[in-house]
Amino acid sequence: MTRYRIVPEQSKVWIDARSNVHPIRSSMDGLEGYVELTIEDTGTVDLSAARAGTVSLPVTRLSSGNRFEDRELLKRLAARRFPTIKGVLTAIERADGEGRYHVSGDVAFRGVTRPCRDEMTVTVVDPHTLRLDGESTFDIRDFGMEPPRILMFKVEPDVVVRVDIVAQMER
Repeated sequence: MTRYRIVPEQSKVWIDARSNVHPIRSSMDGLEGYVELTIEDTGTVDLSAARAGTVSLPVTRLSSGNRFEDRELLKRLAARRFPTIKGVLTAIERADGEGRYHVSGDVAFRGVTRPCRDEMTVTVVDPHTLRLDGESTFDIRDFGMEPPRILMFKVEPDVVVRVDIVAQMER
């Protein structure tokens, strides 16, 4: 098993929500963490080997480009009390398609931890670098967060989270 450290400045998260007025798009870099996998000579993940991983997202780095929306988002996220969103890898299984895997884990957000399972692509970029990308849809109410409603402005509870993670082998 090899440990690959997430490269914060090359890894990115996008969070897309919908409102009755316009789409809300936030993004951030600065992800931290690691993934431990064994990569076979074919470039696929050895599913018989042990694996582990964590990812941490500092919520203060989220930005939509709209200061009002960003301020309201950080307030609703309770960013001072819960400064990070964390994920822990619990399982990985082969899915249909080259480099596709069903990835399971636990997501901790606003003091609530929930299981998550979705597809990711794992790509060997070079002998020392992996790229992991995928997306999941979350209902923020599952994490104790009510969607904002301000006058006529209403945000939908489902958000789509997409990640593009670059991880390099630790030496």
